[in-house]
Amino acid sequence: MNLYQNADTTILEDAVNMLQLKKNILLKGPTGSGKTKLAETLQLKLNRPMNSINCSVDLDAESLLGFKTIEVIDGQSQISFVEGPVIQAMKEGHLLYIDEINMAKPETLPILNGVLDFRRTITNPFTGEVVKAHDDFAVIAAINIGYVGTLPMNEALKNRFVVIDMEYISGDILKQVIQEQTLLQDDLLIDQLIQFNKDLITMAEQGQVSEEASSIRALLDLCDLTSIMPVERAIKRAIIDKLEDEREQQAIINAMELTF
Repeated sequence: MNLYQNADTTILEDAVNMLQLKKNILLKGPTGSGKTKLAETLQLKLNRPMNSINCSVDLDAESLLGFKTIEVIDGQSQISFVEGPVIQAMKEGHLLYIDEINMAKPETLPILNGVLDFRRTITNPFTGEVVKAHDDFAVIAAINIGYVGTLPMNEALKNRFVVIDMEYISGDILKQVIQEQTLLQDDLLIDQLIQFNKDLITMAEQGQVSEEASSIRALLDLCDLTSIMPVERAIKRAIIDKLEDEREQQAIINAMELTF
C-alpha cells in the first residue's frame, strides 16, 4: 500500500501523536488532498483495524450504530442486533473514519456527541445497551470545505475535534508520488502535468472549475492514461468528461492548450 507523503512531515507526526492522546482528528482540505490516504497511513502506523462511514444526506442512526434483524437459530426465529461501524469500533478499539462529515444532515450527527467527548460512551437507542469505548478507540473525520452538497459543520460537533488543515501536495513530493504510484516515468511530461495541475488548482481557488478537476486523484488517473494515449485525450477522459458545466470544460481546454 502507498503511504501518505507530504513535504510537511509534521502532518503525519502530529496526527499519530494526537490519536495516541485520544484526540479526535478532523482532516480539513480540498478533494484529493490526501485525507483518506492519511487516514489509511495512520491505520498502518498504529496497527489498528479501521471502520469507515461515508456520510451523505441519507445517513441515519442505523447506518452509524446498526440495526435489528430476524435470524433463525436452531429452528427458532429471534431478533438480533447487527452492530454498525460506530459500535464495532468502540467495542473493539478500532479507528473510526468518518468521511465527508459535513455531507450528513446536521440533525443526524449529535447522536455521536457522547462518543466524541470525555464520556466516550453511547446508549444504543435500539438495544438500550450502554457502550463504553475501548481504550484504543479513536476517531478521524474528513471535511471538504465549500464542496457542492456540504453543510456548515455544527459548532458543538466541531469543538470535539482538533484540526489538521491539509493542502494539495506539490513540488518534488508530488513528482515522487506520480513516479511511485502511476505508470508514467517521462520526467518532462510529469513536469508539464504538474504545472497543468497547478494551473487547475489556481482555477479551482478562483471558482472557475470544481475542486474535483484539480484533485491529486484526478492527476494520478491522468498520468496513468498518458502512458497509453496522447495527453490531450487523456485529459479529456480523466478530467473534462467528468464535468457537467460546459464553461468548466472550456476553461480546462484553454488551460490544456496553453500548457501542451
